[in-house]
Amino acid sequence: MNKNRFFTTSNIAKIAILSAISFILMLLQVPIPFIPSFYELDLSEVPVLIGGFSLGPLAAISIEGVKILLKIIIEGTSTAYVGEVANFIVGCAFGVPASIIYLKNKTKQNAVKSLIVGGISMVLTAMIMNYFVLLPAYSYFYKMDLEVIIGMGTALIPIIKNKLTFVLFATTPFNTIKAIVVSLFTFALYKHISPLLKK
Repeated sequence: MNKNRFFTTSNIAKIAILSAISFILMLLQVPIPFIPSFYELDLSEVPVLIGGFSLGPLAAISIEGVKILLKIIIEGTSTAYVGEVANFIVGCAFGVPASIIYLKNKTKQNAVKSLIVGGISMVLTAMIMNYFVLLPAYSYFYKMDLEVIIGMGTALIPIIKNKLTFVLFATTPFNTIKAIVVSLFTFALYKHISPLLKK
């Protein structure tokens, strides 16, 4: 997308509004009973996807970035910024491929395809991020042995025995559930909201 055409006053205003909504939704987190308590479900990726579908992948990245920036400015960080960086990367892994695919053919069938591909991309990215970055980083910054974190998963899901099984049976189910829920809300809301974004 041409940068001069993208950074119009109208688009900047739309991104700002969607970013603010995304930030508010990020605060409304819901725990999932069979998942470790530090994984909580929110719908903050819905405005990211709606913005991406309407304005393109650059908008999805911008909304995700502003959401995280607002979170840091207003709430600060409890994860030494590790969680915020991961949230940005994982969110973009969903929003960017989904919006690229949808913009090629704006049909309901292609919307479903884009959400499936984006959801799979998010789940795989989250698996890699958690295994190689997040779990080791949380262990380091909280001065908590990694086995203690893994034990939190084992207490809920006995099959969890190490970092790999934690990612497979705690991280992956959580992000799969999130991808499905976010996709359903996006699919249900986009056609109602997109006319407003086109004005």
